[in-house]
Amino acid sequence: MKFSLTLFVCLLALGAAAQPGISEMQQARDELAADYFSAFDLSLVLATILGLTGAVKIYHNWQMGKHHIDADIAAWFYAAFFMLLAGAFLSALFGI
Repeated sequence: MKFSLTLFVCLLALGAAAQPGISEMQQARDELAADYFSAFDLSLVLATILGLTGAVKIYHNWQMGKHHIDADIAAWFYAAFFMLLAGAFLSALFGI
C-alpha cells in the first residue's frame, strides 16, 4: 500500500513538471517587457493630465468662493499619485 502510494505521488510529480505553457509565459513576459516603457510613459502622462486638470478645477472652485476644497485636493492628488505608482506596481508584479 505504501509503495503504490509513493509510486503514485512520484508519477504525479513527473506529470506536474511537464506542464505546457512555459514557453508561452516567457514570450508574454518578453512582449510585456518590450511594451513596458511605453506603458510607464503613458502612466506619467496620465498623472500629469490628472494633476493639471485637478489644479485648474480646484483653482476655479477657490476663485468662485468655495473655500472648503480639502477633499477635492486630496482626491485629485491621490488620483495622480495612483497613476504614478501603477507603473512601479506593474514592474514589481511582472518582474521587469
